[in-house]
Amino acid sequence: MYSKIISAVTKGINGIVLFVEADSSNGMPTFVMVGNLSQNVKEAEERIRTALHNNDIDIPPKRVTVNITPADIKKDGTHLDLPLAIAILKSLGYFSEVDIRNYAFLGEIGLDGKIIATRGILPMVTSLKEYGIKGVFVPKDNANEASVIGGIDVYAISHLKEIIKILDSNDNFFSAKTHPKYIYKESEENYNVDFQDVVGQNFLKRACEVAVSGNHNILFSGPAGSGKTMIAKRIPTIMPPLSLKENIEISKIYSIAGLLSKGATLLLKRPFRAPHHSITTTTLIGGGNYPIPGEISLAHNGVLFLDEIPLFSKFCIETLRQPLEDKEINITRLKGAYEYPANFMLVAAMNPCPCGYYPDRNRCNCKITDIRRYQRGISKPILERIDICAEASPLQYKDMTSNQKGECSKDIRERIKKVRQIQNERFKNYSKINYNAEMTNKEINKFCILEEEEKEYLEKIFTVKKLSARTYHKLLKVARTIADMGGSENIKKEHLIEAASYRGLEEKLFDELY
Repeated sequence: MYSKIISAVTKGINGIVLFVEADSSNGMPTFVMVGNLSQNVKEAEERIRTALHNNDIDIPPKRVTVNITPADIKKDGTHLDLPLAIAILKSLGYFSEVDIRNYAFLGEIGLDGKIIATRGILPMVTSLKEYGIKGVFVPKDNANEASVIGGIDVYAISHLKEIIKILDSNDNFFSAKTHPKYIYKESEENYNVDFQDVVGQNFLKRACEVAVSGNHNILFSGPAGSGKTMIAKRIPTIMPPLSLKENIEISKIYSIAGLLSKGATLLLKRPFRAPHHSITTTTLIGGGNYPIPGEISLAHNGVLFLDEIPLFSKFCIETLRQPLEDKEINITRLKGAYEYPANFMLVAAMNPCPCGYYPDRNRCNCKITDIRRYQRGISKPILERIDICAEASPLQYKDMTSNQKGECSKDIRERIKKVRQIQNERFKNYSKINYNAEMTNKEINKFCILEEEEKEYLEKIFTVKKLSARTYHKLLKVARTIADMGGSENIKKEHLIEAASYRGLEEKLFDELY
């Protein structure tokens, strides 16, 4: 008897609908699985056979052939256990009273018949809903995640016996309770850190607010212990709450990577990823035999923090060039091409020298060659892709002993939300642009209008600072954000002055030691 069951797999951040076909016929007893399958899918035969046996169901001595289509897609994932088991049982005559043609199945099966949670549920359920599937059976621990996608019934199951009972007859099937629909509420993040904890460093805090307002990349430089890392860790507290669209995008990535907590729905907080400088290139950008998202994709719609960026491997840092420009990463392997989003805000920090105290020669004993080698750990092309470079000053004793608290994150966030609303209105007709940092030359020419006085001043900046075309456009984008923060329709000279103050580090790193 022939049967056909619907399921799905992931490719990149998206799901692809699959069809599991099974045929049981008389003949030499064999079990054959075809359809461009990975090793863990081929191993499903023994898992399914043993699980059925442990639940008092034995596959009779028949010729059983299983095919998963389309054949041109590599199938990987233990979540195909459940659809394979249902297809085999249906081909043996089970579930004949129930029409399950518009229902899909996802889940791994343990040897005792327990349905085990699996990764990638969110993108797979999304693809099944878009295909027109009426309902989907998923592991109980994945049910909250699957319920985020409205317009499709979610059946939460925990054991093979449970699903067999549900599919045993129409009465059981239609009386089975579906998982409650998920109702999204704008997240109210609770952080255990706040900007009011930061003492001094007003220049860094101002630069940080400008960076978040326009989603600009930022580099902090300064002596060890001056608060660079402390400020970076507080950046998520001033970023506006996630929209439902942003949250689903992020949660899809974390679902594929298997990083969603057990029973979770969405992440609710913007990601803050801070990999160690010993990280490999594959872990940073993603990849592997069956590519999974890397740190730059896990930081999508959030912050990627690279502390002590000169200590990261040269190759690691240089691989960031394309993602920083295109906001996505393309990984090509023999088994196919994979695309992951990577629209993150890069926040980096570095000391002025290996020991962290230069130019204080009373404390710094680093050789000039060592200092230059350390500083050149970040290349000119990467530095040009960073919009803002802010230098920290050493903290004074009065800053450390002051009881006066700084401005809290909540107040800073409210100002940033207003600035981003201006950008939302500005780019409402642009599908791929949401913030000033994402403007191309065409949008810069349209929205960064300068009067004659501003043009003359910008020409001086361009000449004196020896700006490249890229840094010239970066300066204009930052100036546009500063103008938005001040409620100005046009970019004024004072906005250009402040934007230019955030590009002084290049001269120090690549022209002469300071």
